[in-house]
Amino acid sequence: MTAPPEAWEQARQQIAAAAQERAGPLVVAIDGRSGVGKSTLAEWLSSRLPATLIEGDDFYAGGTGILGDPPEARAARCIDWRTQRRVLSALRAGQGADYHAFDWDAFDGSLAARSTHVAPAKIILLEGVYSARPELRDLVDIRVLVTVPDVLRLARLHAREGEIGEWEIQWHEAEEWYFAVAAPPAAFDLVIDNL
Repeated sequence: MTAPPEAWEQARQQIAAAAQERAGPLVVAIDGRSGVGKSTLAEWLSSRLPATLIEGDDFYAGGTGILGDPPEARAARCIDWRTQRRVLSALRAGQGADYHAFDWDAFDGSLAARSTHVAPAKIILLEGVYSARPELRDLVDIRVLVTVPDVLRLARLHAREGEIGEWEIQWHEAEEWYFAVAAPPAAFDLVIDNL
C-alpha cells in the first residue's frame, strides 16, 4: 500500500490520545465483515502505536461444526469469546496472557500445541470479526468498525480465498446477523470506510 487512507491516521491519533488519558491499558476492538481490510489496518496501527496486536482468528471455535445452525447461533459461538475475555482481562490488569490458538492447518476443531503469549502494552488491539461483541463490551474501550461496499469486499474475498463455498456462505450469513443485530454501526465509536 502506498499512502494509507486519511481515516487511518485520524484513527491512530484518536487511539493515541485516548491511551494518554488512561492510567491503564486501552483496549481497541477492530471489527468488520470478512474482506474489509481489518488486518491490514490493525497491522498498520500496531506499527505506529505502543500496541500489542491480537488476531481474532486465533479464537475461532467452530471447526466445521457450525454449518447448518441459524446465523445467530453461529455468530454466538463461532469465536471463543470466553478465552478472549480471559486474555483481555489479564492485559487490562497489566499482566501478560497465554492462550492456544485455533489450528487452521488441521481445521478439525483442535488448538495449536504451542501457546501464544501476549505481552502487556499501553494499547491492546483485538482485530477480527466479532471483536466488538457484546460479551466483551466492559473490556473494550474503543470499538472500530471497518467497512467497504459489498461489491469491493466480495471481490477481495474472491481474490484472497478463491472459491466461496458452503462454509464461507454460512460464515457470511452469521456476519450479516451480527452486524445487523448484535453490533450495528451505531454501537461503534469509530467507523472507517476502508476504500
